Amino acid sequence: MSPGPMAAALSVCWSDAMKLAGCPLCESVGGVLILEAPQYRVIRAEEPDFPAFYRVVWTAHVAEWSDLQPKERVNCMEAVAAIERVLREQLAPTKINLAALGNMVPHLHWHVVARFDWDTHFPAPVWAAPARTADPARLANIRHALPGLDAQVRKALQVLASSRSM
Repeated sequence: MSPGPMAAALSVCWSDAMKLAGCPLCESVGGVLILEAPQYRVIRAEEPDFPAFYRVVWTAHVAEWSDLQPKERVNCMEAVAAIERVLREQLAPTKINLAALGNMVPHLHWHVVARFDWDTHFPAPVWAAPARTADPARLANIRHALPGLDAQVRKALQVLASSRSM
């Protein structure tokens, strides 16, 4: 799905930004591109048991949160919060998980994951061992909602970006 005209106006190509060879988040988009802004891109990760799993990926290759300037940290967390709000409003999950681990990929990125008490790993983190089998009907309902959910996430981020430019 195309990010739309507003996103195109905000867009800088992630491949033109500062990159590090061998970094998967520098060398590829990393999922379904939702929006690309000058300082970050938002993607939906393609995780079969967690369809409402988004990432805010910082454009420049930095490893740690403290590598960002204060205004950059605000911009990044405002994007994380905007995604969280949409997930809560649209899906009413049991919990939203936020994480910026970077142990496997030391390129700053925030995970924003809608969690449900019925998901395969709940209440453990998505990276833990599964506690139960997937519920195909519930997962199908969420997957069916993804185009609209992606559009709502994109819209919230566009509103955020336009409010910053005022």
